[in-house]
Amino acid sequence: MSRNDLYDVIVIGGGPAGLTAGLYSARARYRVLILEKEDFGGQITITNEVVNYPGVGRTTGRALTQTMRQQAQDFGAEFLSAEAIGLDVHGDVKTVHTSRGDLKAFGILIATGASPRKLGFEGESEYAGRGVAYCAACDGEFFAGKEVLVVGGGFAAAEESVFLTTYASKVTVLVREQDFTCDAAVAAAAKNNPKIGVRYQVELQGVTAGQGGLREASILNRATGQTEMWKPVDGGTFGVFVFAGYVPATDLVRGVVELDDYGYAVTHGYLETSVPGVYAAGDLRAKNLRQVVTATADGAIAAVELERYAKRMSEKTGLTPQRPVSCVYEQSTTKTDAASLDATAPTPTPAPATNRNADAAANAVRKPGELFSDATRQQLNVVFGRMSRPVTLALELDDTPLSTELRGFIDALVALSGGKLKSTVDDGEYEKDDTGRAVFDVDSVLPAARPCVRMVVDGEPTGLAFHGVPSGHEFNSFVLGLYNVAGPGQPLGDDLIERAKSIASPLSIMILVSLTCTMCPETVLASQRLASLNPAVRAEAYDVSHFPELKDQYGAMSVPCIVINRGGEQTVEFGKKSIPQMLDLIGA
Repeated sequence: MSRNDLYDVIVIGGGPAGLTAGLYSARARYRVLILEKEDFGGQITITNEVVNYPGVGRTTGRALTQTMRQQAQDFGAEFLSAEAIGLDVHGDVKTVHTSRGDLKAFGILIATGASPRKLGFEGESEYAGRGVAYCAACDGEFFAGKEVLVVGGGFAAAEESVFLTTYASKVTVLVREQDFTCDAAVAAAAKNNPKIGVRYQVELQGVTAGQGGLREASILNRATGQTEMWKPVDGGTFGVFVFAGYVPATDLVRGVVELDDYGYAVTHGYLETSVPGVYAAGDLRAKNLRQVVTATADGAIAAVELERYAKRMSEKTGLTPQRPVSCVYEQSTTKTDAASLDATAPTPTPAPATNRNADAAANAVRKPGELFSDATRQQLNVVFGRMSRPVTLALELDDTPLSTELRGFIDALVALSGGKLKSTVDDGEYEKDDTGRAVFDVDSVLPAARPCVRMVVDGEPTGLAFHGVPSGHEFNSFVLGLYNVAGPGQPLGDDLIERAKSIASPLSIMILVSLTCTMCPETVLASQRLASLNPAVRAEAYDVSHFPELKDQYGAMSVPCIVINRGGEQTVEFGKKSIPQMLDLIGA
């Protein structure tokens, strides 16, 4: 075995626990690989506000974990986007079987976390994304003026039920126990809200749908054993939001290490499992508190123990992995401009959006009449400075205020670009209604909905477009799209680039998004990254708040909604997708 093929430690899972373990191991000069099948950062990336991480006053989940990843990378940790599909943990050198090949290491850290719990009520899977949802910030606006049921009695159920009153006419919380199981102060906010009704000792058994969405719910009274059929007061459609906790992602190690009755990994002393050299950290292990701070603590503790284990195995076998000898941190400890960048690409601060935080802090430093704050302009300057080719933003407008807004947004962006961007306006004829709004064919593969901005390089369309105004959470993915088509673009592994370029037949990807959704940008970015690498791929995003016809066309009551068309064959998917997941989805 070559030392180039061997790692000291392989970390399976790129959430806070895994990233912290990678940071600690790499800093100690051990060769460590962090393996992640989805989005580096884990579940916390969909959290819009983190206020209880020590030393950090207020941030987003994505920003926090981007910093963690950058730190790990700067110390020399390696990363691979792939899925672990099996383990061979016998012997001094262990094997991790992945979707991209086998990997060898002395020690393994399982940090795969947990995923939202599915309750299994009748209709849950069938209507997921079409009435049944798991993210209030992403999907709440689809139920504006409608009633919603919230299932759960913990922290998330209490907090999100309050947030849903922003949209819903009434929120009914179904609590299985005799009371909420979260902190009394959090529960009180839900109990005392006039738009929220709470029912205790009840259980959602099923939902049925009719024209336009969910129409009826079956609710079991656990105290009496009686079942009732529930409908909204207005007799219309409604939504169901499930906040029933998480289940540990331990299928990979089932039958390999000891699990408790609930499926959590059992750890001892310093987080070792029942198998020597295999450790567990984060939300997948049995413990009494699952927070980002406890996950990072787990990662640090496990990393130190794995370093000792790897050292013993190296001495025993005579094998020494090719460990990092220098790193970015040592080369330039005073470098600061990388702080404004993602571990793989520039990450500008999002422009203001309508969400639960209202971006008050950003507005505080934005001068009257300006679209972008000083901090955003500084970060945009970094992006524009790194773009190797100019990009033309081709606008397709109509006679609506939204087109005026898009024109102003793009003009402001062009003015900041130092010549890296320019814009054009399509003055061609189009059909419009009495209000001046462009009429488009909802049956088209990629409907020509206006207003729209398309990215053009060297006179050729790139396949990237946004229909609406790419502000809010989509500002980030839009700017990264510019960076990717202009070059050099986000660094990707050779395997992912090869898979993207292997797409031969024309492929169209429509992504229906909401500017308040924290999961949509990752999906837009992944889809459009593929389009930036392959001219056979087109990836266009549509803000459904402005194009409700598309929401109705695909029965979408959750975002992101992904419509893939290849050779006339169409598939509809829901949920956040990373680049590897998008490649898997399209069979590349």
